[in-house]
Amino acid sequence: MKKNIKLLINKSEITAGTRGSSLGPEAIMTAARKIDNLFFGKYPLIHVQDANEMLDMEVKYPFAKRIEGLVKVFESVSSEVKNTLDKGDFPFVIAADHGSAGGTIAGVKAAYPNKRLGVVWIDAHGDLHTPYTTPSGNMHGMPLATALNEDNTQAAKNTLSNEEVNLWGELKTMKTTGQRLRSEDLVFIAVRDTEEQEDAIIDRLNIKNHTVEQVRAKSKEKVLEEIKSQLNDCDIIYVSFDVDSMDPEYTSHGTGTPVDNGLMPDEAEFFLKELAKLEKTVCIEFVEVNPCLDEKTNKMAEVTFDLLEKTVQQLENN
Repeated sequence: MKKNIKLLINKSEITAGTRGSSLGPEAIMTAARKIDNLFFGKYPLIHVQDANEMLDMEVKYPFAKRIEGLVKVFESVSSEVKNTLDKGDFPFVIAADHGSAGGTIAGVKAAYPNKRLGVVWIDAHGDLHTPYTTPSGNMHGMPLATALNEDNTQAAKNTLSNEEVNLWGELKTMKTTGQRLRSEDLVFIAVRDTEEQEDAIIDRLNIKNHTVEQVRAKSKEKVLEEIKSQLNDCDIIYVSFDVDSMDPEYTSHGTGTPVDNGLMPDEAEFFLKELAKLEKTVCIEFVEVNPCLDEKTNKMAEVTFDLLEKTVQQLENN
């Protein structure tokens, strides 16, 4: 069934460790306009409220930087995602940093509280840190922990203030009760840069990661079938695509935390289009384009726009 696409533009970059990802959505639009592509005139644009003014304020919580602003961003993005789904439309989120993706998941789950959610996380990083384990305090490394309602205190290295504990609790429970996502319903593609605290939770929860090497050894098609089999009992699926899942040699370093030996753009395209074909897929998100870090002018945004357009076309052709 053809999807009625709504583009949700989320410029929040308060959880990243580098500046500039708030310009990512505009950089993607610029890539389209550079080639006279009218893509962004075809679909309704919904702008999500951010809290980027906090970048000009002192950080209060060292183990959860700007968490009080992230609570507000979670509220805004989750509400827009839920409202879009409630209207029967398809929310395609174009976001700055990845920290707000936990709010996207909260919105999907709020719209479908009784449905079992599967998540396909295409990323170089596991994003499973918590304020208890983070070495940096940057919350773009924590969105999946909010969805899993996970503290990972078994690997704790930080002692939190009462305020940090309470605000972290808000992120984990917003619009839902309990965990939004079961660990067995989470699948990674291309994750290759994790830290020991994340490795501990991946091992403890037995989270499946399809590495770049496995994608090539088994074939993209085989990995896709394994993902579909794993998520067979899920009612709905959310796909989160971080551009750092791709190899910077073939794109650029125009993202906050690039990692070598990633997916080729055509491999990313395969997974995005095939996942878009699934009737269960109810939301897709693209994140982490940062034109300020792009040594090839706007190459990352250009590659990302190509993938974005092809994924949306697939959604419309279903």
